Amino acid sequence: MTKKEQVLIVGGGFGGVKAALELASSPHLQVTLLSDDTEMRYYPTLYKTATGGKRANSSIPLSRLFEDKPVRVVKAIATKLDRKAKTITTSDGQAFEYDSLILSLGVVTNYFGIEGIKEHSYTIKNQDEVARFKAHLHKQLVADNRPDLNYVIIGAGPTGIELSGALPDYLRRIIEHHGLPQRKIHIDLIEAAPRLLPRLPKDTSRAVRRRLKHLGIRLYLNSVVQGQTADELTINGKPIRSHTVVWTAGVTNNPFFSDNNFSLTNRGKVLVDVYLQAEENIYVIGDNANTPFSGMAQTALHDGEFIARNLKRRAVGKDFISYDVKKPVTVIPAGPRWAAVCWGKVRIYGWLGYVLREGADLMGFHDLEPWHRAIPQWFSEFDRQDDCVVCTIAEPS
Repeated sequence: MTKKEQVLIVGGGFGGVKAALELASSPHLQVTLLSDDTEMRYYPTLYKTATGGKRANSSIPLSRLFEDKPVRVVKAIATKLDRKAKTITTSDGQAFEYDSLILSLGVVTNYFGIEGIKEHSYTIKNQDEVARFKAHLHKQLVADNRPDLNYVIIGAGPTGIELSGALPDYLRRIIEHHGLPQRKIHIDLIEAAPRLLPRLPKDTSRAVRRRLKHLGIRLYLNSVVQGQTADELTINGKPIRSHTVVWTAGVTNNPFFSDNNFSLTNRGKVLVDVYLQAEENIYVIGDNANTPFSGMAQTALHDGEFIARNLKRRAVGKDFISYDVKKPVTVIPAGPRWAAVCWGKVRIYGWLGYVLREGADLMGFHDLEPWHRAIPQWFSEFDRQDDCVVCTIAEPS
């Protein structure tokens, strides 16, 4: 019996999970997936969970994704690559051999060395961070009975836009559920660039800006964050009083790549060839790779599928095909039932954009699961969930 090729995938995000799902169908390959979590984070809906949505909507258990697949799933943190021995060593001392290695580790938060930001701000990149943020909002409004003077979101990329649009309604619901006096809510969105969504076309940026102003969001553009204390944030030399600052402004590549001497661009991305290969039999995909649309979920899914297709081709004696760059469709929600769609030269704003975003989420879940699971997962977007008993009872069933 011919020995199966050992494919080791490091990273349980969009790229790694998609590659594992596609490779599982090959009888010639043995697949192992290493992930630092037991769940896959569905990042496009994390902002919804952070503003009262169901936890299940933004997390899918890896055990469910692979329960009927011949994929070994291991919870572990990769730390060291031994190229000669062809092994990955984890933080707890385990060693995993590979014939082909796929790295899809995602990114980490970058605070750019700004004093006090890491210590005093909130982030919403995983479920623990989301729970901490929601608990803070409830404590402030309910236990302390002192809503913040300013709720500040730093970074006007997609996550900052999505959160700033959803946060006012969530705060109002908390206030209403607990019978607290109604107060005006001030949401500030801070961006160092001259406009919102600096990576998208200017017309899309203008449309989203108008929408946020309509929602009452105060925009601070060309505004450089210089530091934060427990009581205030300093931008452009001026203080803003706040105990609720959310950092969505920066990420950097996973330190695994610099720690293990990969060839990097000046932005820290891994250099790859036309097969997304960084070195012989080592492939880097998704947020980690120096590809044109790196950093988007659709790109990571595309990369995972591409790598799987090539490894399956090689397993049956066929040549690799070259990577085809696929420009993602960008759909960014900004407040209730409104989204901006940037699809090549096509622009759609408003309610229809919101419908398209919901459709995109449904297709995104189906990229990972069959319809009978993807549809209930998608329907969970419309449910509410809070650790607060009062808010849970107050929400209609």
